[in-house]
Amino acid sequence: MPIAVWPTPDGGEEYALAFDSGRARRLLILPPLFEEANKVRHTLVEAMRRLDRMGIDSFLPDLPGCNESPAPLERQWLAGWRAAAIAAAGHFAATHLLTVRAAAILAPPALSGWRYAPTGGANALRAMLRARSISGRESGINETAEDLLQIGRGEGLELAGYRLGPQMVRDLEAARLPDSGRLSDIPHAAIGGSAPWLRAEPGFDPAQADMLAGFLAVELGKMDEGK
Repeated sequence: MPIAVWPTPDGGEEYALAFDSGRARRLLILPPLFEEANKVRHTLVEAMRRLDRMGIDSFLPDLPGCNESPAPLERQWLAGWRAAAIAAAGHFAATHLLTVRAAAILAPPALSGWRYAPTGGANALRAMLRARSISGRESGINETAEDLLQIGRGEGLELAGYRLGPQMVRDLEAARLPDSGRLSDIPHAAIGGSAPWLRAEPGFDPAQADMLAGFLAVELGKMDEGK
């Protein structure tokens, strides 16, 4: 699997999956946040393989604190992730952008592209809070989502196996889905099948990778024709 290294704004380094042959069309992909990233990553990687065969370079960076990153997640905040996304776009000379799910809140504003099934940070946080509350009740622990949020604002919180610092909790709580700007939305219905981020365990549907890659290739081709 092709791995590249890119520099973060704070002077660190992170990995990225990179299909890079120096071609004109260069797509930066920002994956979903937290647990959803694990469930969607296989689909994204396979879509990248297909894009590579279609003559399109693509890049899937690890944000600080995520995936193979050596940076501690609990010290991250949304402004830092947004700066990192801009840095990754510049390092890989990205010409277009795909955000997936809540990564829409991190989109570098200078890039055109797409938002796949976008949602806000507040929605992503609420979903994780509900999941922990339900899991707690099943174990005999009575903790409401609001109680958990109150703790998270001041002390940080572990949700779905991810330790979030208090700044990240507060940032996510305030992060609504922004205006699309230069990005067009891709509803999941355009890809088809069950939404991968809703699966109980990570999975992979080749048809979804085919559809996503094909959609992006067609849309990139339209942009080229419109120049």
